[in-house]
Amino acid sequence: MHDLRMLREHLPVLQEQLGVRGADVSWEAVNTLLQECRVGITQVESLRHQLKTGSEHVAQLKRSNQPADEAIVNMKRLGDQIKEREEQLRGLEEHLEQLALRIPNVPHPSVPQGPDATHNVEVRSWGTPPAFSFSPQSHLAIGEALGILDFERASKITGSRFAVSFGLGAKLERALANFMLDIHVQQHGYTEVLPPFLVNRTTMTGTGQLPKFEDDLFHITSEDFFLIPTAEVPVTNLHRDEILPLHTLPLRYVAHTPCFRREAGSYGKDTKGLIRVHQFNKVELVVLTVPEKSDEELERLTAAAESILQQLELPYRVMSLCTGDLGFSAAKTYDLEVWVPSQNMYREVSSCSNFEEFQARRATIRFRPKEGKPVFLHTLNGSGVAVGRALVALLENYQQEDGSVRIPKALQPYLGGLDRIVPQA
Repeated sequence: MHDLRMLREHLPVLQEQLGVRGADVSWEAVNTLLQECRVGITQVESLRHQLKTGSEHVAQLKRSNQPADEAIVNMKRLGDQIKEREEQLRGLEEHLEQLALRIPNVPHPSVPQGPDATHNVEVRSWGTPPAFSFSPQSHLAIGEALGILDFERASKITGSRFAVSFGLGAKLERALANFMLDIHVQQHGYTEVLPPFLVNRTTMTGTGQLPKFEDDLFHITSEDFFLIPTAEVPVTNLHRDEILPLHTLPLRYVAHTPCFRREAGSYGKDTKGLIRVHQFNKVELVVLTVPEKSDEELERLTAAAESILQQLELPYRVMSLCTGDLGFSAAKTYDLEVWVPSQNMYREVSSCSNFEEFQARRATIRFRPKEGKPVFLHTLNGSGVAVGRALVALLENYQQEDGSVRIPKALQPYLGGLDRIVPQA
């Protein structure tokens, strides 16, 4: 969320900075409300000045034993007018705040310019896509042939875009999650958190999912709770409405949770397999830090996510998202895209973002510097990484001509030393 004072003073500048990112913003309505708020503030201040002057006049009349009844009645009338105008002003400001909640974050100066994903810039790549002597199969075909993935039964249980993992499939997902958690805790210094999977409306608003993206969320209307679309939501909100001591920063958290997304805007995209499903597991990294360290923390967080793919020996590339492809709350984002052989392309497996003070302002998360008043800190998060998509990449990149799938060495200790999954007899 943006500072309302900044909106009042620099709205044209903000509109220019956002460019295509602000295409959905009702700028005319925002400007109209700003003007009405200015008028309302001026009116209230004028009436308060009249009340102060009138009160002094009443006091003077009383001191000189002159009649003050009429002046007192006028003061009461002024007080009622002030109360009425203040209530009107509060209504205008609340409406303005609701519009401000729909204004996206300003891109960092280093973000590439461009209207869509075709203008994203490759920062680096790691590993070489495997060369197969046979036609590589999709993870869908591999998983069903091995008897570890079942989409038909999941559809029977719930509906489309769900999956059931059996036997080594379930164990493999659990192994991947445990491996990622151990790496981030033991090697990167993150603190593991297991948060609630249901959150309230205030929590969703704090990280930017509400009000703009309500159609993408699973909503439990009876309680006004939401199923989390990512652990970023509850973990970032751990410190909502808090003032953190400077010496506690940075705070680095890692959480493994299920994630729930309606995928309302993805009709017809990736309808089969694990790439785009309504429920999936993800290991999430969240960082809270002082503003001057957030750029450095973004590089550190991204490197932590990359280390997972490197230790699993999965080819990937890092993309810097352009202004037109940035998420609503992000100031800067790196996408990690892993190689998917059956599609002959890289697919996102992690999105690492610096939100600067955008989320902290919405959630009122501040820290107390060495001198001066509390200020908003910066928040960051990134997938470290999406378990389901890592499973997709593992099955496809490690598939063998005989139908088996090799297990990368880093993961073997989590599977009791198993080095290969073979087709059932």
